[in-house]
Amino acid sequence: MKKSGPSALGVPAVARQPLRRRLTGWAFVLPFTAPFLLAVVAPILYTLGLSLFQERLIGGVSFVGLDNYRDQLSDSQFWAAVARVGLYLLIQVPLMMLLALAAALAIDSAKLYAPSIFRLGIFLPYAVPGVVATLLWGYLYGTQFGLVGDVEQYLGIALPDPLSSTLVIPSIGNIVLWLYVGYNMLVIYAALQAIPSEIFEAAKLDGARTWHVIVHIKLPAIRSTVAVTTMFSVIGGFQLFNEPNILRALVPNVITSDFTPNMYAYSLSFAGQQYNAAATVAVIMGVVTGVFAFVVQRRGMRGVA
Repeated sequence: MKKSGPSALGVPAVARQPLRRRLTGWAFVLPFTAPFLLAVVAPILYTLGLSLFQERLIGGVSFVGLDNYRDQLSDSQFWAAVARVGLYLLIQVPLMMLLALAAALAIDSAKLYAPSIFRLGIFLPYAVPGVVATLLWGYLYGTQFGLVGDVEQYLGIALPDPLSSTLVIPSIGNIVLWLYVGYNMLVIYAALQAIPSEIFEAAKLDGARTWHVIVHIKLPAIRSTVAVTTMFSVIGGFQLFNEPNILRALVPNVITSDFTPNMYAYSLSFAGQQYNAAATVAVIMGVVTGVFAFVVQRRGMRGVA
C-alpha cells in the first residue's frame, strides 16, 4: 500500500515539524541574535556606510566611494599615529606577557612564601579604574609637582622626564603593564592549574628538573592560553586611548590630539565635525586590528591539538 501525505511527496523532515517546535528553536536563539544585530552588526554597517559618504559645503552629503580611504591612507598624521601605536605594542605586549607568564609560573611552582598575598598584590591594580590609575601615574611622573620632581629637589639631581617626547610611550606602557599584568597572570595561572598532576609525577620519576618541566611540559600545555592573552593584548594596544588622552592635559605639546589612531578619530569626529573621516579611520583600524589579531592567534595556535 502506498503512503500518502508529506513523506510521500518528499517534503523534508524539517518542514514536517510543527510550527510551534520551530518557533521554540528561534526563541532560544533570539535573546542572543537580537542584541548582537543591534549592538554589533548594525553599528559596523552604519560605520561602513558613513565612510563612503562625505559632507561638502556645496551639495551637502554625497557618495564618494573610496575617496575617504584614499585620503586617510595618504595622510601623514594617520600614519604617524599608527607608528606610535606600533612602537607601543613592540614595548608593551612582550613585557606584558613575559611578566604575566613569570608571575604565573612562580605561583604555580609552590615555592613562594605566602603565594596568595603575592597573587593578590599583582592582581590588585586591575581593580583600579583606568582613569584613576592614569591620574595616579601622571602625578608620579610630574617633574613640577609629582614624585619625580620631589626626588630631583631632594637629591639635587636631574632625572629624565617620563613624559618627554622620547619616554612618553614607555611611560604609557608602564601604566598599562601595572593595570593588566595581574589579569593575564590569573588567566595563565588557571591554565597551569588545569594541567594533570600525573604528568608532573611522571616527569619527576624520570628525573626531570624544574627547568625541563617548565620548557617541555608547562609551556607547551598553556600555549593556546598565552596565544589568546597575547591576542587580547594586541587588540587592547590598538585601542589605546584613555591613558594618552588623560596625560595630554599635562603635556599637550608632547601628546597631541592625533597621538593614537583612536585619538585622531575622536578629534576628527568631535572637534572637527568630520564624521565621515572619523568613520573611515575606525574602519581601517578595525581591519588592521583584526588582521594582526588573526595572525597572532594563528601563529600561537600552530601545532596545538
